[in-house]
Amino acid sequence: MGSAPGPGRTVRGRWGEPRHFAALDLGTNNCRLLIARPQGSGFAVVDAFSRIVRLGEGLATTGRLSDAAIDRTIAALRICADKLKRRRVTLARSVATEACRRASNGTEFIERAYRETGIALDIITAEEEARLAVLGCHALLEPGDGPALVFDIGGGSTELALVDSSDPVPRILDWHSAPWGVVSLTEAVGHGEGAEGRAAAYAEMRSRVEQAFKPFVDRLQPPAGLRRLLGTSGTVTTLASVHLGLESYDRSIVDGLIVPAPSMRAVSQQLSRMSLAERSKVPCIGAERADLVVAGCAILETILDLWPAERLGIADRGIREGILRRLMNGKTI
Repeated sequence: MGSAPGPGRTVRGRWGEPRHFAALDLGTNNCRLLIARPQGSGFAVVDAFSRIVRLGEGLATTGRLSDAAIDRTIAALRICADKLKRRRVTLARSVATEACRRASNGTEFIERAYRETGIALDIITAEEEARLAVLGCHALLEPGDGPALVFDIGGGSTELALVDSSDPVPRILDWHSAPWGVVSLTEAVGHGEGAEGRAAAYAEMRSRVEQAFKPFVDRLQPPAGLRRLLGTSGTVTTLASVHLGLESYDRSIVDGLIVPAPSMRAVSQQLSRMSLAERSKVPCIGAERADLVVAGCAILETILDLWPAERLGIADRGIREGILRRLMNGKTI
């Protein structure tokens, strides 16, 4: 590996080309790849890939990854493997999260993925997932004193991290993983029929998440002053896009945005009252996210209850960026 590059230096490989590093995050819902090269104190993105694969679809019912979900995911991983080869990646780390942690055939899937794509997935713990997310997005925290709360709403779980950001590398003071993400919560509760059914389903989602967060809430002592809150996930980036009225998603606008918390709560409640067909017509949600976004809204509102901040920071970065920072600093795990 060698040492990490200093400011202004570009690390070069055998043929004098810039060295490329890669991070792959396989979640319950998404497969996401980032390929980058060191640049100054950070990195420049060379290539990226993101696809909704729904690896955890049906997991809550069967306890297994389905054949169809595995096939979708393997197809996405093949694309990632091709990108890694074409970009001559020097060092990569690929991680799998809640779906593979939970599934009885998670290890079997990991072995098949390696045989068919050459990608070696590492099933990480919920704690490491939280740490990588914080490392990847903490730079977007608002300045301030006292601890901040960083959260990651995933497909199969939600990670909460209480962070001391007074040092350049954030220190996690406490963390919690709840077994509810947008896929697992949707499958457990459903959507409900009609206005009353949708309201009842949303209330049930909120109740389940509140109970799952309770051990963390019991330990929390929110600061008296500014409560800083930063979210990284498809839920917060999607809801921020709806808040802004964007016709199509634009990372350059959303990543690093600060949104009034009441506005995010209002968007969440509005979406929860819509039918599936109505949600699918909302720009930046569409048919692909219409069925899962309500669960994300329920999780977000519950987080706003436990950490009543005035504003919410939005991060379109997280685990992959955290992995890249570790790799470029000479740490493979």
